[in-house]
Amino acid sequence: MIISLFAASVVLSLLAGTLSIMLRARDAVAKGVGCWMGAAAAALSLVAGFAAMVGEGARASMPFLFPFAAFTVQLNPLEGVLVCVISVLALVAFVYGLSYFDEYPGKVGRACMFMNYFVASMLLVITADNAFWFLVFFELMSLTSYFLVTLEENPSSIKGGLTYLVMAHIGFVMIMMSFLVMSVKAGSFEFSAFRTLDLSPALASVCFVLAFFGFGAKAGIIPLHSWLPQAHPEAPSNVSALMSGGMIKIGVFGIVKVGVDLLGASGAQLWWGLLVLVVGAVSSVLGVVFALAEHDVKRLLAYHSVENIGIILLGVGVCLIGSAMGNLVLAGLGLVAALYHTVNHAMFKGELFLGAGALLYSVKTRNMELMGGLVRRMPWTAGCFLIGALAISAIPPLNGFASEWLTYQSLFEAAFLGGRVPMVFAVLAAVALAITGSLAVTCFVKAYGVSFSGAPRSQAAAEAREVPLPMVVSQVLLAAICVALGLGAPLFVPVMAHVASFTMGAPAIVAADGAAIQNAISGTAVSTPLIAVLLAVGALVAVVAVRCFAKGLAPKTEDPWACGYGSETSMEPVATSFASDVSMFLSPLYRLREVCTAACWGVAHFFQKATGLARWMEPQLDRYLVDDVAHGVDVLGGLAQRIMSGRMGAYVAYIVVAFVVFLVLAVIL
Repeated sequence: MIISLFAASVVLSLLAGTLSIMLRARDAVAKGVGCWMGAAAAALSLVAGFAAMVGEGARASMPFLFPFAAFTVQLNPLEGVLVCVISVLALVAFVYGLSYFDEYPGKVGRACMFMNYFVASMLLVITADNAFWFLVFFELMSLTSYFLVTLEENPSSIKGGLTYLVMAHIGFVMIMMSFLVMSVKAGSFEFSAFRTLDLSPALASVCFVLAFFGFGAKAGIIPLHSWLPQAHPEAPSNVSALMSGGMIKIGVFGIVKVGVDLLGASGAQLWWGLLVLVVGAVSSVLGVVFALAEHDVKRLLAYHSVENIGIILLGVGVCLIGSAMGNLVLAGLGLVAALYHTVNHAMFKGELFLGAGALLYSVKTRNMELMGGLVRRMPWTAGCFLIGALAISAIPPLNGFASEWLTYQSLFEAAFLGGRVPMVFAVLAAVALAITGSLAVTCFVKAYGVSFSGAPRSQAAAEAREVPLPMVVSQVLLAAICVALGLGAPLFVPVMAHVASFTMGAPAIVAADGAAIQNAISGTAVSTPLIAVLLAVGALVAVVAVRCFAKGLAPKTEDPWACGYGSETSMEPVATSFASDVSMFLSPLYRLREVCTAACWGVAHFFQKATGLARWMEPQLDRYLVDDVAHGVDVLGGLAQRIMSGRMGAYVAYIVVAFVVFLVLAVIL
């Protein structure tokens, strides 16, 4: 039943994409077919993914033309989590596109086609249980997302798309090398054969490192992140939500799948977890640092994706440390934290990208300096964006707080139980997470305050209006999910625990006790949603009381203080001034970013030049190889035509001559 639903959703997505491009001459029809059918397909895959996540999953296989490439699909709890995440994002993205795709006249059919194919390829990557098909669908995912990034076909989108494509293929090659090593040892491309391998520590480490950096390039870890702030802002905003909320999570999924699942029989090494902790800590801190300096709202959100991938990797690192120590409860707690933050980040980052798309739709710019005063003109977008900003800043009672608190708890337990070396790394990672949280609050105070509060700083902002209903509905849905995942932590965390237990083959990892989820090791509260609810209710009561009290007061009529200038002068902080102190303090890190970005673009530029050389070489090869050979064949053909005179006597003479020649050769030899 699960596999049938999943197969129906994939087929429907492919059909929707095909019909969209066939109807591309009529934008409205192509948009309706592509978006509504895509949303229906996402709903089907959501049901299948949820059933797999809370149950035991299912597996199916069918033979293919080649014995090594049997088409095997597995939809177990771990795969179910990612399928649910991508399905929810795809559903709201297609609904959002019913209005947002109007911004791309003449390209709607192409956008709907590639978006449907992109969603289908992501789902197939997650569920493929054969290395051959995994790599095929991984490549399809990269290509379809590349065409979405370059949809506008302007210089910045082409540059961002090229950088993304090159980095994606570098990661692809490393993943392929890891899988090839395992397939040679297993004698099969089936992941089920990989799971039984007992590799030597050295060979297992080679496979893990290749997979970690290969999937890390797709996830956007530092220093392989430079494509992300270049590509994500150039894609349509609902595609950016899919890429940031869904696609980069496949990188995390790949790291967990290789390190915990496929290499489980070989055993994790302690230094794997320490490596992941270091990369996660660096990515989380530098991601938010780089975001602070951005005034482009979509680039800012892209850098925050780097930050949150780092936070997720902290949980993955604890999981690998626990596995290496044989402490499955610690490993499970780390994996629960990573999975829960994976889900939460997808929801609030998807909402924030849809909010950024709404700003772009109404104000026609991504520059926060040209916004302002939008809370009155776009109240629904402002409210939803505020929820997303609070969630990504880990403010209770929203979902970002719940999963980051789990991450803190996993790091504390690793410090207490992991020995001296893991303790040092875990403590430093916890400090990095604390720094990340404080800088994230600062960044989103800037982003929300500059974009929505104060007076309009451009004519476009003064004339902005709320976006159409489909775009509002999509934002409200994701904002509501952020609230539900935060308040409902006692319900959702046990589900993540079930997924972690199934993935590692471990016993129950956490136990529910009333309104608090208790850590099975120390009994420490992993989440305290009841306290968070009371705090939220108290804050709401305070706001209502202040507003009611303010109604009875006479409105102020004094002009605002403007440092001696006229009252028409705006003294509100802008994005540049808000982050100036932090930017000055962290200027060495920004220079490091410029170096990394230049290096990544240099690699992409090298490939661009290489393809240019290939384009020049192709006609030369045609000229000296193909054309000359073709000319020689043509000459021989002309001679043959002269010989074929059509006269019977000539043919008899040819036969006699040939007979004499062969007779002489026979006598000589």
